[in-house]
Amino acid sequence: MDQPRPYRRILVKLSGEALMGSGEFGLDMAVVGRIAAEIAAVARQGRQIALVVGGGNIFRGLAGAAKGLDRTVADHMGMLATVMNALAVAGALRNVGAEAVVMSAIPMQAICETYTSYDARAHLEAGRIVLCAAGTGNPFFTTDTAAALRAAELGCDALFKATQVDGIYSADPKRDPAAIRYDRLTFSDVIARDLRVMDTAAIALARDNRIPVIVFDIHAAGALEAILAGGGRSTLVSQ
Repeated sequence: MDQPRPYRRILVKLSGEALMGSGEFGLDMAVVGRIAAEIAAVARQGRQIALVVGGGNIFRGLAGAAKGLDRTVADHMGMLATVMNALAVAGALRNVGAEAVVMSAIPMQAICETYTSYDARAHLEAGRIVLCAAGTGNPFFTTDTAAALRAAELGCDALFKATQVDGIYSADPKRDPAAIRYDRLTFSDVIARDLRVMDTAAIALARDNRIPVIVFDIHAAGALEAILAGGGRSTLVSQ
């Protein structure tokens, strides 16, 4: 993969866990600032960037449901956590000179804009980084599915899934030293091998809309920029 990626508009899916650094929960603002600086650097190259941020560093709906909360209530709490994270990342982006706007799938006009694909596209064309918060606005859907949905709605050329490792492996490489790393996979491979890098609904959405998914390590300095330039380490999932 030594050719620059011609993607003009991309969506980056950030997990909430990526924002908490070495902590057990919450936000590590030094980590948030580093990630924001790298995203802003890519935006300055003329690429249009949308972000979907998870909320697992603050609250994870499914885990809450497992402990006795109603699943719908738990998922709504998780959606609010993603708004908190999006506001933090947007603030960090502005601190490094980037224009950023938070758009929530759940209306909360006093805090941020309400998401519509039309307005989000207008912000992207104007050079603003768009942070899509509150998932899809519906319970029982993950932020991975929200990322695939927003990528399709916004006409993104690729979906970048930021993880804790440098691609997709046959097993968790932190637990299994014999895990095999893949450079390229098809959507069918991911589903058939149950690789679980994203939930099946998200993979199906990306497949049906022909949006390649690039999985990379968000903790590797300069990883996103390097991959877009044709280098770096990642796994490409495509047709």
